[in-house]
Amino acid sequence: MEKQLLRITVNHQYHELYIEPKRLLVEVLRNELELTGTKRACSTGACCACSVILNGMAVKSCSVLAMQADECEVLTVESLAENGELTPLQKAFLDFGAFQCGFCTSGMLMSATAFLRETPKPTVDQIREALHGNLCRCTGYNSIIRAVKAVADGKYKGSSQ
Repeated sequence: MEKQLLRITVNHQYHELYIEPKRLLVEVLRNELELTGTKRACSTGACCACSVILNGMAVKSCSVLAMQADECEVLTVESLAENGELTPLQKAFLDFGAFQCGFCTSGMLMSATAFLRETPKPTVDQIREALHGNLCRCTGYNSIIRAVKAVADGKYKGSSQ
């Protein structure tokens, strides 16, 4: 199969890559761009571990052909911390124990980040609905929801602030 030119901005860096048209976005992010924070788990779009922000919206990168992201902007979990400083949401995940094994964490963070940009003052029910589909086998979700709510309410200051 003939390769096609993919022009994509990932984490504020522009890339031109020649890829096979059937390649998934998660594969290009992990294999070509070596951004391994985006996890490939179920490969069916059922778990959201591979969530990234595509043109401002959280998407499951295992369900998106990379060529569908041509001339688009993608943000991965690697884009969140700036100059080594974690975001309030990342700090809250640490302080609230909103992860255990960590496999779902990048997808949860990206889904929550996109959601909070869209809905800055959500209710607990809105947070639950927004994260519905993000599967976690370890935490039982309560600590994740508390972390997101604390950040949304502006009450969370983080451990390093």
